[in-house]
Amino acid sequence: MKTALTIAGSDSSGGAGIQADLKTMTLNGVFAMSAVTALTAQNTLGVTSVMEVSPEFLADEIDAVFTDIFPDAVKTGMVSSSKLICVIAEKLKQYAAKNIVVDPVMVATNGAKLICDEAIETLKKELLPIAMVITPNVLEAEVLCNQKIASESDMEQAAKRIFEEFGCAVLLKGGHDLNDANDLLWSQKGPQWFYGKKIDNPNTHGTGCTLSSAIAANLARGKDLAESVKLSKEYISGALAYQLNLGRGKGPMNHAFML
Repeated sequence: MKTALTIAGSDSSGGAGIQADLKTMTLNGVFAMSAVTALTAQNTLGVTSVMEVSPEFLADEIDAVFTDIFPDAVKTGMVSSSKLICVIAEKLKQYAAKNIVVDPVMVATNGAKLICDEAIETLKKELLPIAMVITPNVLEAEVLCNQKIASESDMEQAAKRIFEEFGCAVLLKGGHDLNDANDLLWSQKGPQWFYGKKIDNPNTHGTGCTLSSAIAANLARGKDLAESVKLSKEYISGALAYQLNLGRGKGPMNHAFML
């Protein structure tokens, strides 16, 4: 069985973060492992508390995985401090990790910044250049390329700029009232659009985590990048279409919708 590692924070409500990643990787056919960057007390209404692990402990977690069950792909999610980002980059280089998918979690859907400017700069310098593909939303892509994105033409310009600056493929996710779930992949092969129909479901907690984890799982299984994106978009559409309705806020999807 192929294997995948997620390096991200824990979500106590189970809809995003490590919990969503493990569910997604399992349902996409790989053995899932994790290295936790932070514990969060959160639910569908929001986050009430965060406790980061130490850089030394995160290094130990990653060592424990790579020295025993070497992952066929790695996904990174929200990492809020420069020290932890540096540890992740250092360890992934040390072990020559392959199929690295970086979800550069920086800006919430409501526009709120999730990590400090120093951590963003560290992310850009240390982690993005070693990624195979990164999966920013529109707001995060605006931070990475320092330009406003208001159209599909803007998406193409931004994705190209990010690809050329950091040397990694870019899956720029649509949405945010820009289009109906149409995503743009910019790689060495140039631009490729993946068109999708926006599903009328307000419960979208964890969609970013889920998409990047599904891509990592499919890369681990030997699919090429474009096929991995296609399969992952189909998976997340199925999870949203199930119309799971849990909690009093923006709830999770059903990651096991096909069971």
